[in-house]
This record gives sequence, C-alpha cells and structure tokens, in this order.
Amino acid sequence: MQRMGQIIGIDSGRIAEYKRVHAAVWPAVLARITACHIRNYSIFLKEPENLLFAYWEYHGTDFASDMAAMAADPKTQEWWKLCGPMQRPLEARQPDEWWAMMEPVFHHD
Repeated sequence: MQRMGQIIGIDSGRIAEYKRVHAAVWPAVLARITACHIRNYSIFLKEPENLLFAYWEYHGTDFASDMAAMAADPKTQEWWKLCGPMQRPLEARQPDEWWAMMEPVFHHD
C-alpha cells in the first residue's frame, strides 16, 4: 500500500459549489475510484489560502495503468468537466499534472 497526496487551488467563489457536489459524488465515480485500487480517499480544504489537499491509499500494483483506466472512464470524464473549472492548478505542478503530486516526508501509525 502507498500513501499518496496531491494539492490544487480552488476558485474562492466556487467553494460552496465544490462542497455541494462532493457531498453527493456520483456512484459511478466512486465505483471507478474503488476499481482503480484507491482506498481511504479524502479531500481537505484550507481557507483562506483556498487550497485542496487530497489523500488516499493506493492498494494496486500499477498506478499508471489504473490512472489511465480512470481517465478513460466516461463518467469520470464528466465529473472532471464539472469540477475542473472550480480548480486552480499550481504553477509548480509537473507538465502532465492537474493536481500536483506531493512527496511523503513523514508517517506514524
């Protein structure tokens, strides 16, 4: 199992909408997340900086393949079209990233 985290900005005027849609994530999107071996997935908001931090545990063996399957899923694509305009990617992200991946530096059980 790998613990993973990402960060992205959010448009301050769309925070309420982001919270609303995430209070009722589409079942097909949740099923795809599970099918891609992601567990314990959470998104946290930090205001007033307007940052979203996502954390999850990856239980698969081929993260790139699972993420490709997620990206190819039509319902996930619809979800991303809904949520994407609310988000503000960081300038420091890698060229192939929307959410910027974070390096784990400490963990304690």
